[in-house]
Parts: sequence; structure tokens; C-alpha cells
Amino acid sequence: MTERTTWTADEALEQLYAAHWRQLVRLSVLLVRDTGTAEEVVQDAFVAVHARWGRLREPDRALAYLRQSVVNRSRSALRHRSVVARHLARAPDPPEVPGADEGTLDADRRAGVLDALRALPRRQREVLALRYYLDLSEAEIAHTLGISPGSVKSHASRGAAALRTMLQDSLHGDPTLEEEQS
Repeated sequence: MTERTTWTADEALEQLYAAHWRQLVRLSVLLVRDTGTAEEVVQDAFVAVHARWGRLREPDRALAYLRQSVVNRSRSALRHRSVVARHLARAPDPPEVPGADEGTLDADRRAGVLDALRALPRRQREVLALRYYLDLSEAEIAHTLGISPGSVKSHASRGAAALRTMLQDSLHGDPTLEEEQS
């Protein structure tokens, strides 16, 4: 029989695969420390050699090319892994999923706050709305309402205290009812 000197890409890679697959996977495992990733790296290296077989200047050096490709692809896998880890470390925690009743509770809270605001005297209600809804400064509120900055502070302080009291009573229930139930 005569020895073949030119092999097709399929024949050459079949021979290289049978003889060197395990060795190349072990090489990659040493670099990436993960068998699954190492097998993917080696498989990708074989695919790349197959695609470029016709352009290899020295086909007898295909094994050296495969080894170099495995080393380079292992480095790439490690770089990718470190980038992913860096981004995962910076990623915010996933938002909490609200309960099914959260919308109703929010609507109830909003209604409670609006009811409490309506119960305030007009000037306190205006000052609090301008401060917390429009985020205006004391000077801007004073200018808008035509009152002094000192009056703005006074109305804001009294209004906030009254709101706090009304909202605490509504959240904790009427204290007189709780005493009657005990």
C-alpha cells in the first residue's frame, strides 16, 4: 500500500481528534478549571482548524496549531468569565416582586394620605403640597403663596405634625376602640 501524503480536512481532523482529543481537553482543563468549558474550547478549536484547513501552510503542524488555538481560546474563556463575574458583582439585586395585594394596599395608603391632607387647614395643605409634590424651596413657596418664609416653615411644621398624627391613628386604629376591646 502506498502512504497518503495529502489528506482532506475531514480525514486529517478525524486522525487528530482520535489521537489528541483527551490531551487537548486536559490542557484546557488545567487552564480554565472546568471540564465542560474545556471540552467546548477544544471542540471550537477543531472546528476552527477544519474551517481553515485549506489555508494551513504546513498541514503537518496542525497539532501545534490546535494546541495554540486551545491555549488562546482558554484565555478568552477566562477573560469572559472574569468580565461576567465583574458585571454580576455590580448588578443590582433583582427588584422584589410585589404581593398580589400590594396595589390595593398602595391605593389604600394613598387614599389615607389624601384624606388626611384634605383634613388640614388650607394654608398647611398648600404648603405641604408645594413642598413635597412640586419639591419647591421655602423661598419659592413663600413667593408662590405671597407669605413670609417664616410662615412657610410654621405651616409646614404644623401641617407635617398633624399629618403624622392622623396617619398614625389611621394605621394603628383608633386607640379608644382598642381600649374598649381589651
